[in-house]
Amino acid sequence: MTTTTLNHTSSDFFSRFVEGVTSFFEALGEGRRIAQRYEALSRLSDAALAKRGLTRQDIARAAVNGR
Repeated sequence: MTTTTLNHTSSDFFSRFVEGVTSFFEALGEGRRIAQRYEALSRLSDAALAKRGLTRQDIARAAVNGR
């Protein structure tokens, strides 16, 4: 009985651990994509930003929202 509980607990722990690691790397990837969008938008001229309906103040929001 104890072995079953121990194995069940171990598999739950392992599953949660794997989910945590997966979530961490997904968040890391999303942060990287946001940073890349921010960099790309910040390199644009004010005129190019305006064509996209953005101003310099909008860059951070647009990067997070995926524009």
